[in-house]
Amino acid sequence: MSAYTALTAAGYRAQVRDKATLFFTFAFPLLFLVVFGLIFSGQDVEQSGRPYISYIAPGVMSWGVANAAVFGIAFTLMQWRRDDLLRLIRLSPTPLTTVLASRYVLALVVGVVQAAVFVAVAMLPGFGLELDGRWPLVLPALVLGITAFMAIGVIVGNYARTPEAVAAIANCMMVPMAFLSGSFLPLDMMPSWLRTVSRVLPLRYLNDAASGALTGSGSLAAIGVGCAALAGFALLFGAIGLKTFRWSDQS
Repeated sequence: MSAYTALTAAGYRAQVRDKATLFFTFAFPLLFLVVFGLIFSGQDVEQSGRPYISYIAPGVMSWGVANAAVFGIAFTLMQWRRDDLLRLIRLSPTPLTTVLASRYVLALVVGVVQAAVFVAVAMLPGFGLELDGRWPLVLPALVLGITAFMAIGVIVGNYARTPEAVAAIANCMMVPMAFLSGSFLPLDMMPSWLRTVSRVLPLRYLNDAASGALTGSGSLAAIGVGCAALAGFALLFGAIGLKTFRWSDQS
């Protein structure tokens, strides 16, 4: 068995066994969908005339997937470093790219399944999300988004030494980003200067691409711009994550 296969299989078993974390990974975004869906049920956004669900569902889905990618890899790297597992892996012929690739595949699977469950629930009569015919275009956006946010999670995991530190750092990034990127409130309702600030946030582009693909709110060019921006963020944060990677807290 190759090192990649062994690490991926071990990661899969660990995720399946941790039923509480697995449950809340899927349930947490759905909770926001229920809350916002009930609050804005049957209402339209005044500035655009579009139903709230067409904003809220893609935005909350994107935030949930991004959140899971950041926290998943950050907690794993912190725990493995604290338990000296990374040091033991370093003593083997296994390269860093194999370690991260095994976690990347797991993050992709969790993220895509998480998005599929979320969209299925959002399409129920109580919420009423209607998919556009080009909804399959959300898949490349999700893959690129998960890649970018996993790279952010690697950076967080490189510096955090305790679970509390991971939670504090990741939440300080992801919660404000959710509001500023339009995950919880439509960007059309925000002042123009906040909309300008949101353009430096990767979640903004994941939201835009996901919304354009799922609801048809944006052009194909806009979806392409979102995907291109996510690819750029993935390269940037990936390079920083590899540069700052630590095998041990003593290094």
